[in-house]
Amino acid sequence: MRQTRLHAVHAELGGRMVDFAGWEMPLLYRGIVEEHLHTRTAASFFDVSHMGRVGFRGADAAAFLDRICTRRIGDMAVGVSRYGHVCREDGGILDDVIISRDEDHYLMVCNASNREKLLAWFGEHKSGAVEWEDRTLETAMLAVQGPSAIPVLEQLLPLKLSDLKRYHFRSISMLGQTAWFFRSGYTGEDGVEVIAPAQFAEIAVRTLMERSQAQGTPILPAGLGARDTLRLEAGMPLYGHELDEAVDSISAGQGWAVDLTKDFIGAAAMRRVQEAGPHRRMVGLEIEGRRVARQGAEIRADGVAIGVVTSGAPSPTLGRVIAMGYVDARRAEPGARVEIDLRGSTATATLCKLPFYKRGM
Repeated sequence: MRQTRLHAVHAELGGRMVDFAGWEMPLLYRGIVEEHLHTRTAASFFDVSHMGRVGFRGADAAAFLDRICTRRIGDMAVGVSRYGHVCREDGGILDDVIISRDEDHYLMVCNASNREKLLAWFGEHKSGAVEWEDRTLETAMLAVQGPSAIPVLEQLLPLKLSDLKRYHFRSISMLGQTAWFFRSGYTGEDGVEVIAPAQFAEIAVRTLMERSQAQGTPILPAGLGARDTLRLEAGMPLYGHELDEAVDSISAGQGWAVDLTKDFIGAAAMRRVQEAGPHRRMVGLEIEGRRVARQGAEIRADGVAIGVVTSGAPSPTLGRVIAMGYVDARRAEPGARVEIDLRGSTATATLCKLPFYKRGM
C-alpha cells in the first residue's frame, strides 16, 4: 500500500489504519461519532492526499476537458472550480471530479480508486494540443472542515478566505512554493481543501494543530469513517456506492452537474434519459430502529422489490439510522413507506428528499 506524507502523523495520533484504494489511510482516531460531531460543531482536518490530482496544459486543454467532462469548462474564469462527471459513451459514470482553472493550467481532482482508469481514458481520447501530468505523489491534499475552519485558518494564514465563494480558490506563495485553498469539501460543512507540495504536509498539519489548540479552537484529525457519515448526512454521493459505470448522471440526481447544451462523451445517451425520464431515482431513507441497511440491501414495497440501498449508517447528528439508495422512479415519492431486507429480517423506512442535513440545522 502507498502511504501519504502524513503517515507518521497518523501513527503518532493513534490512527487506526486501513487499506483504501491501495493507500494506507486512517479510518478513525478517537472514534467515528466523536470525530463526526467535532466536525459539525468546531473543525477537523482530513488527509485526502490519496485522491488523484492531474494538471492539464496546452492550447486545446479547455476543449479537451469540455469533451470528456459533463460540465462546461471553456467558459470558466481563473479561480473557479466546477464539479462534474467523466462518463462513457453510454452515460455510465467513470468518476466524479472537480476541475479548477488556474492562470496557466487546469487541475482535476479525482477519486483514488479511479485515477489510473482516468489516465488511460485520457490517452484513448486525446486530441489537439493538450498534455497532462499526474501530480498525485508530488503534492499533498488536506481538507479542513467545520464551522470554525475559516475563522481559525484566517488567524493562522496571510490569506483572506471568508469572502471566498464556494467552488472558488486562491493561492499563496511562500518560500518559492505555492499552496492552493479551495472553498469546497465533502462534509456538508464550510471549510477548504488545500493542495500543497508534499514535503510541507507534515509541518503544516503540526502547525495547524498546535496553533489552533493554543487559540482554544482546536482543529483535530478525523478519519475516513467520519468523512463517510458526514457526507451521507449531507446527501453527497460516493463513487462505488451511489455512482459507478452502471448509472448515469441524470438517474443519479445530479443533472445540475450536466450541461446538455454542449457535446461531451455520453451526452447523447443522457439526452435520451432526460427526454424519457430516468427509470430509477436516488432517494433518502429514514429507517426505524437501530439496525443499519448496508449497500446492496433490497428495498421493497407491497412485497415487491423496487430498489437497492447504496449507503447506510447511524446519523450522529440526527440520532437515527439513515441510508441512500435507488428506487423505481414511479415509487420514489417522499413520504412513501417501504421495507428493507436486512439479511432475513426487515426494517421499515420512509423515503425522503436529500440531504438529511444542511449546515445551520
